[in-house]
Amino acid sequence: MKLSTQLMYAGNPREAADQVKALEEAGLDTIWVAEAYGFDSPTLMGYLAAKTERVEIGSAILNIYSRTPGALLQTAAGLDNVSQGRAIIGLGASGPQVIEGFHGVPYDKPLGRTREIIDLLRRGLRRETLVHEGIFTLPLPEDQGVGLGKPLKLLNKPERPSIPIYVAALGPKNVEGVAEYADGWLPFLFVPEKAADVWGESLARGTAKRQEGLAPLEICAGGMVAIGEGPETKALLDFARPTVALYVGGMGARGKNFYNELAIRYGYEKEAKEIQDLYLGGNKRDAAKVVPTELLELGNLVGPASYVKERIAAFAEAGVTNLQVMPASDDPAATIRQLRELVD
Repeated sequence: MKLSTQLMYAGNPREAADQVKALEEAGLDTIWVAEAYGFDSPTLMGYLAAKTERVEIGSAILNIYSRTPGALLQTAAGLDNVSQGRAIIGLGASGPQVIEGFHGVPYDKPLGRTREIIDLLRRGLRRETLVHEGIFTLPLPEDQGVGLGKPLKLLNKPERPSIPIYVAALGPKNVEGVAEYADGWLPFLFVPEKAADVWGESLARGTAKRQEGLAPLEICAGGMVAIGEGPETKALLDFARPTVALYVGGMGARGKNFYNELAIRYGYEKEAKEIQDLYLGGNKRDAAKVVPTELLELGNLVGPASYVKERIAAFAEAGVTNLQVMPASDDPAATIRQLRELVD
C-alpha cells in the first residue's frame, strides 16, 4: 500500500511545498495538489517536481470544465516531463457553484466530458493526430470559427506515452465509469466498512466493462492520522468535524450537494439533513457538533498504533491501494515514518 497526503496551505503554498521533501524522505509515495478556486494546481506541481526526487505528484483535482482537452494534454505532458515521469493527473467535475460561479461555464454532461477527455488525453500522449466528434469537436468544422482549424498532434514527445489518470467520483454512474476507463479512483469521505454497500455494484459493473490493457483500478482514500495512547489522541478526531460539516453541509446547494447525498447513503440521513440546515443557516459550529462520531472513527486513523494498524487493514480490505492521510501532529514527517512502518 502506498502512502500519500495532500498539500495543505493557508496563505503561502510555497512554504507548504518546501516541507514535502521531508515527507518524501520519511516514506511518502504521493503528494496531491488541490486547486478548487485557489492557486492553480499545475504551478505548484511543477514547483514540487523541482524540490523532490522520488515522490509522485498528482493533481487532485483539475476540473473538466475550465480547460480544453488540448490544454489538459499540454499540462499532463509538461508536468510529466519536469517531474521525470512522476505525474498523476487527477480529474473531476468539481461542483456547480465553482464551475458556474468562478469559471463562468455551464455545469453539464460531467460523465460524457470525463470519458471524452480521458480518451483524448491518452491518444494525445501517444502523439496521435487528434480528430474527435462528440461533446468536444476537434478540429472545429469549417462552418465554425474562421474555418481554418486543422488536425494536430502534440508538438513535443512526452516523457511517457501513458500517464496515470485518476478521477474523483462519488455517484453510482460516475464510479461505474471510473472502474471502466480510469487508472485510479479518488473518493472522498471514504468509510471502508460501508464502501461496498454504497459503491460495490457500481464498481462491479464498471470492472466488467474495463477497457482492455488497463491495470486493476487503483483506489486512493484515507483520512486524518494521529498515533498515540489516551483520550487526548482520540480527542483529535474533533479537528475533522469542521471539514466534514463543510462538505456535508455547505459544499453545494440543497439537492446539489454530492457529499450530503453520500452521508445519506452511508446511513446518516437524519444527521446529514441537520448538518446541512445548520451550515446553510450560518451555524457552522453547531453543524460540526452534529457530525456522527462513528463516521469520524471509521473514516480516519486516530488512536493507539494497534488500532491504527486495524484501520489500515480495513482500508486495504476495502480495496484501497494508496492510503491518503493528513497527519495531525507537530511533526508530520515523523507521523508518516511511523505510519510507513505500520503499513509495511
